[in-house]
Amino acid sequence: MARKKNGLRLAAAVIGISALALTGCTGPAETPSTGTGGETAPASGPITVGTTDKVTSLDPAGSYDNGSFMVMNQVFPFLLNSVPGSADPVNDIAESAEFTTPTEYTVKLKADLKWANGTALDSKDVKHSFDRQLKIADPNGPSSLLGNLDSVAAPDATTVVFTLKSGNDQTFPQVLTSPVGPIVDDEAFPADKVASDEDIVAAKSFAGPYTIESYAKNSLVSFKPYEGYNGLLEAPANSAANIKYYADSNNLKLDVQQGNIDVAWRALSPTDVEDLGKDSKVKVLTGPGGELRYIVFNFDIMPFGAKTDDADPAKALAVRQAAANLVDREAIATGVYKGTYLPAYSFVPQGFTGAIEPLKDMYGEDGKPSLDKAKAVLEAAGVTTPVDLKLQYNPDHYGPSSGDEYALVKSQLEKGGLFKVDLQSTEWVTYQKSRVTDYPSYQLGWYPDYSDADNYLSPFFAKNNFLGNAYDNKEVDTLISEQRVETDAAKRTALIEEIQTKVAGDLSTIPLLQGAQVAVAGANVSGVEKTLDPSFKFRMGVISK
Repeated sequence: MARKKNGLRLAAAVIGISALALTGCTGPAETPSTGTGGETAPASGPITVGTTDKVTSLDPAGSYDNGSFMVMNQVFPFLLNSVPGSADPVNDIAESAEFTTPTEYTVKLKADLKWANGTALDSKDVKHSFDRQLKIADPNGPSSLLGNLDSVAAPDATTVVFTLKSGNDQTFPQVLTSPVGPIVDDEAFPADKVASDEDIVAAKSFAGPYTIESYAKNSLVSFKPYEGYNGLLEAPANSAANIKYYADSNNLKLDVQQGNIDVAWRALSPTDVEDLGKDSKVKVLTGPGGELRYIVFNFDIMPFGAKTDDADPAKALAVRQAAANLVDREAIATGVYKGTYLPAYSFVPQGFTGAIEPLKDMYGEDGKPSLDKAKAVLEAAGVTTPVDLKLQYNPDHYGPSSGDEYALVKSQLEKGGLFKVDLQSTEWVTYQKSRVTDYPSYQLGWYPDYSDADNYLSPFFAKNNFLGNAYDNKEVDTLISEQRVETDAAKRTALIEEIQTKVAGDLSTIPLLQGAQVAVAGANVSGVEKTLDPSFKFRMGVISK
């Protein structure tokens, strides 16, 4: 979709994922919200969704992960959102949203919005929400998504003006739907620090489709429809909803199979999914997948990193290149994940506009590993083998097969005696806090914040990126800034392709796999398929039974 505002043409990138078409970089719709504000009676009783994901923080400034964002999507309002089945940004609590100049994005809020605690929700809350993201800049938060935001003004109670550093930002409407976009109560959320989960729940500062009724972190969260909701989405199709958290995916499988929960959502093993597909009591549902799985390198503390005793950028690059020559993605995808993941040879998933496969051309032999190339690159850099490499992975957040995945990666890297891998695992809450400072190399799985190739580039490769891995390439940073504001679709695609080629040369990350969304629901459960959409937001309000 393209929009024209004051003579400014906003180009849209059409993105394909799997068999579905995704649309990115779209502007908000001209029509007002169609949300029912809780007026429609629920169609069913309570529903329960099970997951092995974990909540890091309920504060949008303090977390940037799937488990935390799943809760936020149920309880916080957004300026722009998307309807189930779509990724297109349209008005949520905004009455209108548009570029009024190339560098000013103006939002008009709906009148008489209220938080569940009864206080007014107005432009001060919106300004506070984005100002604190930039001020706090928590290393585990999503503030990097606001790299193009210069300032936020609230000239009156229903008007918000975002001033951007670079004009014609093709991604900004999508950013407002992302993990950096939840609006929070300026009276309940501190301006300079992350609020505790307990304080957030006690303040009842919610204005999404649900409020939180009870909260036992990473055990059970119970939600109740918010009757004062006045956003885009329909009133929940259930009378209440719960998220039940599991440490073991085997128990998650058993509970959905036995009807103890209604939906199993992240992360069952591929073998479990295959097995459940044969069970008439449940149904396996899939949707377009934008997930990528990487190995991340910390440029400071990896072998020969900048802060090590034997720092040498050329040798550090050779270590990363040798690893890229040794990994066998096909073996991981088929042997561990039974085809539920595909090999990934790029930093942008296949199907997105601009996606190419530079890793297939630059490393290994047409996607297959090459021991000879790995040896050659290390020898040319004068690297003594075996290279000692500490490699970390997470066994709970990314599913039970992560252990098998990284055991296989370890054996691949150690082929020919080129590496000696110290493989370690850590549970998710600790992992999230330690990955930036303590891990020379580690597993990361990425779920897109919005459906555009930029979301696989800016958070990883722009300066001061979310990874915090000390990667800094000024040329790449410039190209990332340029593609965000390029209104010519063909030129923007060319820039996205160029970025992928350049970062493939640097290898701050090595992509391994591209995945799909998979949920398992009871045979009597409806609506789950509506939320397995290209927005990658899980919406409990569409589920009924």
